[in-house]
Amino acid sequence: MNKEDWKLSKRLRSFGYAFAGIRQLFSQPNACIHAVVMVLVVAAGFWLHISVTEWCVVALCIGGVLMAEAFNTAIEALADKVSPGYDPLIKRAKDVAAGAVLIFVFAAVAVGLMIFLPKFIHYFTV
Repeated sequence: MNKEDWKLSKRLRSFGYAFAGIRQLFSQPNACIHAVVMVLVVAAGFWLHISVTEWCVVALCIGGVLMAEAFNTAIEALADKVSPGYDPLIKRAKDVAAGAVLIFVFAAVAVGLMIFLPKFIHYFTV
């Protein structure tokens, strides 16, 4: 890398591109659903006073689901540009990317159940 690559203005511009990508991500219906669930999970975390370790795991799950959704959105946009018509390999790539999001969501739900279910049970039975 040369000295030009390290200029502050260039680094700040790259953050602008990243934030534009995040805005585009949340223009997608599925990402909006994930965001609503994220708000509910964070609210439940405060309400049930989850531990710092549990917050770390919850934060990683939230970040992972959103990251998977972002990669899926990027793959779909690129695939649509490369092949606007139907192509079985493009369909396969898009299906696998969507499946990856679903796998992470299932894992996050499992983690959520392990963290929150005992606390809900205790809260409603005491």
